[in-house]
Amino acid sequence: MTGRAALRLSRLRRVASEGRGDRPAEARGAKPRRRGAQPKVVALGGGMGLSASLAALRRITGDLTAVVTVADDGGSSGRLRDELGVLPPGDLRKALAALCGDDEWGQTWARVIQHRFQSQGDLHEHAVGNLLIVALWEQLGDHVQALDLVGRLLGAHGRVLPMSAVPLELQALVKGHDPERPEDVETVRGQATVALTPGEVQSVQVVPADPPAVPEAVAAVLDADWVVLGPGSWFSSVIPHLLVPELLDALTETKARRVLSLNLAPQPGETEGFSPQRHLEVLGRHAPKLALDVVLADEAAVPDRDSLTDAAQRFGAAVELAPVARTDGSPRHDPELLAAAYDRIFRMHGRIGPWR
Repeated sequence: MTGRAALRLSRLRRVASEGRGDRPAEARGAKPRRRGAQPKVVALGGGMGLSASLAALRRITGDLTAVVTVADDGGSSGRLRDELGVLPPGDLRKALAALCGDDEWGQTWARVIQHRFQSQGDLHEHAVGNLLIVALWEQLGDHVQALDLVGRLLGAHGRVLPMSAVPLELQALVKGHDPERPEDVETVRGQATVALTPGEVQSVQVVPADPPAVPEAVAAVLDADWVVLGPGSWFSSVIPHLLVPELLDALTETKARRVLSLNLAPQPGETEGFSPQRHLEVLGRHAPKLALDVVLADEAAVPDRDSLTDAAQRFGAAVELAPVARTDGSPRHDPELLAAAYDRIFRMHGRIGPWR
């Protein structure tokens, strides 16, 4: 790590520590930390992939932090972002909903914040939770404090943080975006467009190119026992975390062990035709210095284990195959099965205590 990067991380640690010192854990929407009782886990991602991971992880630890991408520009989030200049709240809302408890209070609030208005007017398709989050941002003037307050209201089993303090634009180099020119490489702009591109995504970047990380997110990664990356939309939800320099520095420096959770199937458009090992290859191109400890995949989604093992070894990682998909045949993770897989990984891969 360069001297500049070390100085930047030191500054972020100090800012995050000062911010946490103003409020006890209960006021931040997180359970009081019991040292030595359970693993401290940070999950990075966005959308439904991160929600699936959080729904599993909250079953095995109460010391859980979600770090969420802020590049969404579609739907309700995109409209609020364009009109008010705010961070897109949608993925943050989904993460909060995933952390709601299974009791009546938690499930009621999960439904409320996910509820979308249906009308012929301006409120059509706006999610209640998006409006609530943005209202608190405007009232409090503090992204983190507002999200912590929503977490308290929902009884969330963990904390939700944006990865950056500014809204980001995703840009991708796409080969064959125009089907009539399959060999041409074009720049495609916007997360919603990248996610559905008919071409082959070569690489992605964010604008601004050097976005500031949220200090609390950096501090959480540095203080974690385990960091979980994925599953989720590979180019629009997973890789963007590696494009925030301070966050990537923290992921590189942290003493935490790192697990990459692969998707159950390629996504139409964004990763059409990708093998599990190709997901790793494009990840490595965007963050060549990133090391991993474990790559988790559903055993039914890996036709060539040897190739995946070879790809994982380039990151210094072992491969863990486990049944983590729902039994209805849909490409969705089962929270209980995914929780069991994470729990086994946390216990077996080099860091059994002190929470055990």
